[in-house]
Amino acid sequence: MSTITFMPSTDSGKADLLTHLATALPSYASLLNISGDDLNLLNADNTSFRYTLQSASEMQAYSQNWTAYKNQLRDGGTGSAIWPVPPALVQPIPSPVSPGVIPRLSALVGLIKASKSYTEAIGKDLWLIGTAPVIDPSTWKPILSIQYQAGHPIIAWTKGHAAAIEIWVDRGDGNNFTLLTINIEPNTIDKFALPVANNSQTWQYKAIYLLHDEQVGQWSDVISVLVGGV
Repeated sequence: MSTITFMPSTDSGKADLLTHLATALPSYASLLNISGDDLNLLNADNTSFRYTLQSASEMQAYSQNWTAYKNQLRDGGTGSAIWPVPPALVQPIPSPVSPGVIPRLSALVGLIKASKSYTEAIGKDLWLIGTAPVIDPSTWKPILSIQYQAGHPIIAWTKGHAAAIEIWVDRGDGNNFTLLTINIEPNTIDKFALPVANNSQTWQYKAIYLLHDEQVGQWSDVISVLVGGV
């Protein structure tokens, strides 16, 4: 039987493993001979890597906004003429760590598994034993965020194992939530006409995943965005 690695293949999965280990390992530290320095380094790596992932995503979205703005400026269009606003770095900014977060994680896991006190039960509790993934659509819940393209909201989301996503919008016009679109690939721009100058509005969005053309899992949290002409 082939061995299933414990290490996730995606950056977000690696970040989740770091976070879980940083939370769960201290209770086993004495038993497994894990030093305080090892735990401090794990915490620093976890904080730095997750912050870097978040910042990289925001900067990539900002780059995409500039490309869209450049294309509209060059070719014309009906979007806003406002310069794309750079994202502000979330505070507090963690202290930097040296390169090699995942190699350090692998070395720490090797140290844990080499301990005479290590057991399979501990490995499972620390997520260090690879298992075949269990896909449970009933637990799926989209996480939405908002970006902008020429003034129009972009509903950012990830696909995961879903076939598509169903996005609904409430424009505050008394119609409550109505279907905006069904998309099979991220992300989704709302091209509805923007409010006229000096007439800002709050639009709200929610979404649910689709599998085999059926809604599955849970509705996302509602996310709001302020839109308006200038």
